[in-house]
Amino acid sequence: MRNVEELINKEDPGWPIVTEWINDAKNKIEILTVDNAKAKDALYKTQVTTRSPMGAIIFSTGGILVDNGWIRILGSGSDKLNRSLPDWNIGKFTEEFGENPRLLLIADDAIGGFFILNGGDLGSDLGNIYYFAPDTLEYEPLEITYSEFLSFCFNNDLDEFYRNQRWENWKTEVSKLDGNKVFNFVPFLWSKEGKDINKNSRKEIPVEEQFRFNIEMKKQLTE
Repeated sequence: MRNVEELINKEDPGWPIVTEWINDAKNKIEILTVDNAKAKDALYKTQVTTRSPMGAIIFSTGGILVDNGWIRILGSGSDKLNRSLPDWNIGKFTEEFGENPRLLLIADDAIGGFFILNGGDLGSDLGNIYYFAPDTLEYEPLEITYSEFLSFCFNNDLDEFYRNQRWENWKTEVSKLDGNKVFNFVPFLWSKEGKDINKNSRKEIPVEEQFRFNIEMKKQLTE
């Protein structure tokens, strides 16, 4: 594994470019405060350089909240989003830091959807982003790269993307949601009975619990 100094690109850093994208963003963006020690640790564990947008976000932010916190882009961790990208992936699709991940969790949303970078397990489109959707439990190809995913978060019509998945007064509830939690719905969003989100009951649960549950349910439904 390369040491952290090798990963910090001072000649051509990616953060100024990402900052430009954020300044031009149509959607509400919140950059979470970075802790320098956590940033170096997360960058080392991920083994990407700060020339890349992913490395820049890990090294320069504690994470990024999009649209009142509806989407949480993982960085190096902060009070509001107390998960770093590398630590969050361990024990899921990655077993050791520094290995080439089969899949890499890069972001998630308030309803238990997970954005995943394809490292090979989802097909030949390496580096493309998939959405592990809570209403279908399918890995849906977005046909975009990580950089394009940032543009999707910053500028896309998220009301359209999440059509029928946002309830009345969602902004108020989501803006108060801890970054380590998601809303869990009953009936389940993927069930026939759970399609009208305004009629479902919901409660906050740990994002880890929701992820494990989604994976297990997908396994059961495909057996």
